[in-house]
Amino acid sequence: MSPRHLLLAVMIAAIWGFNFVPIKIGLDTFPPLLFAGLRFVVSALPAVFFVRRPPVAWKWILMIGTAIGVGQFGLMFLGMRQGMPAGLASVLLQSAALFTTVFAIGLLHERPRPLQSAGMLIALGGVTLIGVDFGQGSPILAFVLTVGAAASWGLGNVLMRMMNQATPEPVDGFAFMVWMSLVPPLPMFTLSLIFEGPSADLDALTHVPWQAWASLAYIAYLSTLVGFGAWGWLMRRYEAGTVAMYALLVPPFGIASTIVVLGEGVSGTRLFAAALIVGGVALGSIRRGAARPPLPVSTPEPALSSR
Repeated sequence: MSPRHLLLAVMIAAIWGFNFVPIKIGLDTFPPLLFAGLRFVVSALPAVFFVRRPPVAWKWILMIGTAIGVGQFGLMFLGMRQGMPAGLASVLLQSAALFTTVFAIGLLHERPRPLQSAGMLIALGGVTLIGVDFGQGSPILAFVLTVGAAASWGLGNVLMRMMNQATPEPVDGFAFMVWMSLVPPLPMFTLSLIFEGPSADLDALTHVPWQAWASLAYIAYLSTLVGFGAWGWLMRRYEAGTVAMYALLVPPFGIASTIVVLGEGVSGTRLFAAALIVGGVALGSIRRGAARPPLPVSTPEPALSSR
């Protein structure tokens, strides 16, 4: 990878790592389900009028949009609203790589490689350690919801793999992201009206500080459209594994930005657990010999690359 492209990959990781700061700021204003729906409305409009729909069946757009849009982001926003620190959320979402492997075993009948199995066990140890430490003084529901978000992401990754296998033409990732963003708003807004209430939604939408609008714009445009577009551009020029490894920089950027901007503290135990998760994912990414068609790697934005 050339120095300019290497710098671009690092910048994307920084954008995605910092993404958890505006999410936290936005959740101070918007109810989580409403915020998740707005995030995808802004991502889809007006881009959907200028981006051609990718050559995939609607069932894939609906299934992946539900798994990633509704499952991943809905549960993640709920978990952060329940008390999951933004920096820790950026780490726990990396466990999507573990769930991706599990779903691939069940749905695609794949057998994990020895290094992949070892990486899964190490990452699982990190997730368990965070759960034990977090549950001692924080709401365990926030942890469960965030892990559920990672599991939904893993399912979305495998569905994307299945879509690519069933589609004869290459699928443009950026175009798919734009069209997939049409799926989550309706179910998210419906769930918001049921569980968060129309009065809470109306109050949030009529009293929005500029920081919340800026957060929504960052998440939808810079983190999703710009970051996703640049990542896809790199993926078309380099091997998937070469690009995917830079996604492992997201948790360090996420933890550092939340410490600096939000003043979050991170204990030594949680830092060690974070190192286990990132290290396990990195170990599972190592390949020897001829590479088989890879699975999507988990990043803080929808599955962008291959594992």
